[in-house]
Amino acid sequence: MWHDALTFTAALGSGLIAGAFFAFSTFVMTALRRRPAAEAMAAMQAINVAVINPAFLGVFLGTAAMCAVLGVLAVMRWPKPEAGYLLSGAILYFVGSFLVTMLANVPLNNALAKVTPGDTETERAWTNYLSRWTMWNHVRTAAALTATAAFILALGA
Repeated sequence: MWHDALTFTAALGSGLIAGAFFAFSTFVMTALRRRPAAEAMAAMQAINVAVINPAFLGVFLGTAAMCAVLGVLAVMRWPKPEAGYLLSGAILYFVGSFLVTMLANVPLNNALAKVTPGDTETERAWTNYLSRWTMWNHVRTAAALTATAAFILALGA
């Protein structure tokens, strides 16, 4: 069935994204926090450029698109046992991962890109960025991981 294949693929996509976000939450940002502000900022600016690539964006945006379809499918199949899991997974990923990225993390990345490492504003800008970006990344991590679990439960329902 195509909807099972779509659910399975969304589970894989949200799991991959959860893993990427988890890596940042658990050790990348910790390592950057331990470096001088100008060095850490330059590294993060490079990461923010490197992440704009077909592999990451394909999984990140493709999973968001699958979630939109799965959300509609869940509503259409509401009496079915898997519908609640599908809708939960779709909302968790789309809102907690995709929208949080677009509305919180990307604007923070764009603001960071405008700061030159080593400027007088570097320390303040980096400290502000680090705490806010990491907090939102924790949200994205939890949302993507929970979405993965919901999709897996939907397949077993």
